[in-house]
Amino acid sequence: MSVATLAVWKFTSCDGCQLTLLDCEDELLTLADQVRIAHFTEASSVAESGPYDLSLVEGSITTPDQLRRIAEIRAHSRILVAIGACATHGGIQALRNFADVAEFTAAVYASPAHIATLSDSTPISAHVPVDFELRGCPIDRRQLLDTLCALLAGRKPDIPNTSVCTECKRRGTTCVTVAEGIPCLGPVTQAGCGALCPAHHRGCYGCFGPMADPDIHALLPILRVNGMSTDDIDRVFTTFACAAPEFAQRSRDGSAD
Repeated sequence: MSVATLAVWKFTSCDGCQLTLLDCEDELLTLADQVRIAHFTEASSVAESGPYDLSLVEGSITTPDQLRRIAEIRAHSRILVAIGACATHGGIQALRNFADVAEFTAAVYASPAHIATLSDSTPISAHVPVDFELRGCPIDRRQLLDTLCALLAGRKPDIPNTSVCTECKRRGTTCVTVAEGIPCLGPVTQAGCGALCPAHHRGCYGCFGPMADPDIHALLPILRVNGMSTDDIDRVFTTFACAAPEFAQRSRDGSAD
């Protein structure tokens, strides 16, 4: 049986998605004879050069050096999977995209001239081809394991492109908006988390980013009726996936209309 080489890479992020992978240690033991870790700084000092069968990439691109590194990683990876909201949508740090980064660095650092940074925080797909994306902040461990098993078996991962609402229905979770008047972004957010937040009686906050062709403007009146102000609505769309075009446009508009 051939052994696949796995590399895990970090860019600008909090490491939470890598920790999700490490938390799967019991499940990953069953794959130990099929995978060799060639690079995973969070877990091992091993740092083999490519090529790699599979690269998991966490974090957004925010520096010139990262632009160079991601191009090299892509060139040496047969399959590249972006993991987490930072890698798929720019993450919370993409809030910089709506302000002047030079002002931030001048306020924080004594010598801002020595800080090499880009004006925008961008997803991996903005710079290199990405084969698959696992969304969320952090990623869902079940979806991660399913994807790894699928790729190792040579089949395409089953990554949904429907909304979180479909997952609520599948697990029998009563709609928190209809039943309890709780504002929820589930109707416009991509599935994949198993409807975790609605299952615990709170609204989805969109960490998986927009689903395909979300009708955001149809959701706005429902959010208002359930107690969200214009500022609240703008704020909830300016979180983990604020750089996603469908969510970012609302942030730039600054209006709920």
